[in-house]
Amino acid sequence: MNWVNLLALAVALAMDAFAVAVIAGLTIKALTKRHVFRLSFHFGLFQGLMPTIGWAAGFAVHKYIAAFDHWIAFFLLASVGGKMIWEALFDDKEILDSSKDPTSGWSLVILSVATSIDALAVGLSLGVIGSAILVPVLVIGIVAAGFTVSGMFLGRQIGLRWGKRVEVLGGIILIGIGCRILIEHLMP
Repeated sequence: MNWVNLLALAVALAMDAFAVAVIAGLTIKALTKRHVFRLSFHFGLFQGLMPTIGWAAGFAVHKYIAAFDHWIAFFLLASVGGKMIWEALFDDKEILDSSKDPTSGWSLVILSVATSIDALAVGLSLGVIGSAILVPVLVIGIVAAGFTVSGMFLGRQIGLRWGKRVEVLGGIILIGIGCRILIEHLMP
């Protein structure tokens, strides 16, 4: 795989992480370096681990994963997005409530997995074509981490200006990303 294709692949895989990072940046009351590090580290790590797992699993397992990976990603993203919309519309708390920290606990794990499901399929593809995995994994992970950092800071700026409306929009975007993944896999 040449560098142009590898960078294009890494950027494409990082777009979901970027969108989620924007949303995370707007939901955290006092965005700190620790928040940014945790989310970018985990998104980069999962974006690197998933293709490695997929590559190791090989083509034999692909038929089992391909049948439902899109449903897993859709369910996870729709659940998180729906919860965000519900809390924005029906919760009297301020949008930037520090108790809504997507960079810790199960939220962090769920978001990390949900944004890296496609990377698993990419890893399977790389395994099928017999490609080396180390360089692609490093590039994919670093690009995802970088996009996450920039997304969080962008989200912070947007969130300070637009409040609960942006949290609703963020939830809609997460559900949209899940729908896009589902549609891409269900369309022939």
